[in-house]
Amino acid sequence: MNRLEPILATAREEVARRQARAPLADVQTRAAERGQDRRDFASALARPGLSLIAEHKRRSPSAGLIREGVTLAEVVGGYERAGAAALSILTEGVNFGGSLDDLRQARDASGLPILRKDFIVDPYQVYESAAAGADAILLIVAALSRDILGQLHDLGVAQDLTVLVEVHDGAELEAAAHIGASVIGINNRDLTTLEVDTKRTFDLLPSMPDGAVVVAESGFGSHADLELLAEAGVDAVLIGEALMRSENIEAACRELIGDI
Repeated sequence: MNRLEPILATAREEVARRQARAPLADVQTRAAERGQDRRDFASALARPGLSLIAEHKRRSPSAGLIREGVTLAEVVGGYERAGAAALSILTEGVNFGGSLDDLRQARDASGLPILRKDFIVDPYQVYESAAAGADAILLIVAALSRDILGQLHDLGVAQDLTVLVEVHDGAELEAAAHIGASVIGINNRDLTTLEVDTKRTFDLLPSMPDGAVVVAESGFGSHADLELLAEAGVDAVLIGEALMRSENIEAACRELIGDI
């Protein structure tokens, strides 16, 4: 069973519902108004050393409920105080329990640049990301045709958003390079099966386009993992579940980062 397809179908349905409530023209107007308020997500990842993108995620199809009893402001505030370089806010609602309100709250609670982590399949979502205060968006190569991938990437750049293009194999990496992606994430999780293999990051690293900012995703959760990634030349790592499950999120984030 392909685990990605039902999520994408839901994403398209949800976009249609939101667009019926808030027409594209209105969202475009709000996006233009927020255009001067961007934080530089790409530069935060490209700084010396390995940067941590710390994620707020309530639940997932593979892990179920991850954390209760802590507010979003407490989570992102702890991340920022502990030294995270950027935030990832999961905004998909049906499967992950997130929302664009989470992104807005995170922006109010933290000065860090913010990635909207979602299944973006339509230009409408790019504009609503900009309007909600995102600094970056995620495009998943496995979820998009090559033409749509390029269109959404160019639209994101035009909206002054950093576009994190996520790949899982060599063919997807070639597609990311073809559209000129400057920030590329290697997802160790196969989204069609949900299986994780952290070797994926190290296998694909040598094929990265020159100058690309590289983000490792899924399966990493310890300081030793981060040391290996730093030694390999990875620019950033995205971690959510390992931190969200910690009793003291800020302390766990400090321990994770350590002296990287």
